[in-house]
Amino acid sequence: MTATTRATAQAPGPRGTGSAPAPRPAPRGTRARAALVPWGFVAPFLGLFALCFVLPVLYALYQSFLQVRRHGLFGEEGRESVFAGLGNYARALEQDAFVESIGRVLLFGIVQVPVMIGLALLLALLLESASAQWPGLFRATFFMPYGVPGVVASLLWGFLYTPGLSPLIDAAGLVGLEPDLLGPDTVLWSIANIITWLFVGYNMLILIAQLKTIPAELYEAARIDGAGPWQTAWRVQIPLIRPALVLTTIFSIIGTLQLFAEPQIVRGFTANIDSSYTPNMAAFKSAFTDNDYNVAAAQSVMVALAAFVLSFGFLWLVNRKDRQR
Repeated sequence: MTATTRATAQAPGPRGTGSAPAPRPAPRGTRARAALVPWGFVAPFLGLFALCFVLPVLYALYQSFLQVRRHGLFGEEGRESVFAGLGNYARALEQDAFVESIGRVLLFGIVQVPVMIGLALLLALLLESASAQWPGLFRATFFMPYGVPGVVASLLWGFLYTPGLSPLIDAAGLVGLEPDLLGPDTVLWSIANIITWLFVGYNMLILIAQLKTIPAELYEAARIDGAGPWQTAWRVQIPLIRPALVLTTIFSIIGTLQLFAEPQIVRGFTANIDSSYTPNMAAFKSAFTDNDYNVAAAQSVMVALAAFVLSFGFLWLVNRKDRQR
């Protein structure tokens, strides 16, 4: 290398730092286009979400404030939609069957959701323990019921609940038991069993996915401190998968209020389930049996509002406890 080349290579930059000149900032138009790229990826989802969720909810809300008024003895002179205010909501709440269905579903959720989340948590902890044998096989086995459509599962369990058809009831009869799984006091919990069987594996996988994110160093530290398996689960694992537990609980609360397919199918096996057994069934009856779409819209809006209030109420309660710690 010549002296001239060496001097050129060692010459300082524009600011005397010896480094290459700083790159120029991208033009404003380029930065704006780059900022729009993420929105291009989420735009299809946002469009479908608005089309399939937001717009139907807004349309149901709009219909819930209207009432169809027919002119003539049989409506032969035409009909018109008039503003009814909260009249449809009042008419919906005047239906004893609808009010009873709300209380029934709330009781269902108070019992079934904690049982299902508790079972999912127990299975997740057992399958992620160090002594678990063939965890992949058992994960697939417990998750398999989730792949069964709710209608098929309800038909399957409906036959298992029916005397004369169920091998379970026949086996119970051999030991002197005569369970009435479709009786007026038990049919709700028979439906709860179907829901638990369907979704406990799904919730289990969500919890397992969260458990796998826990660093191995924390388990090693717990062993050094002398913690046993249950102490590790209680002190380390459960607190760290709290977000997944909250998520699965919220999903379960929303699913409880949307209960429809399972009782609708099991209704064919027993007379103890009427057409308004759950709020969604009551709204379906108002729309397609009574031809009162406006009251059905009001009932649907109340179900959606209840899901919103209960979900965010649960979140508020969890966050409040976190702040108090």
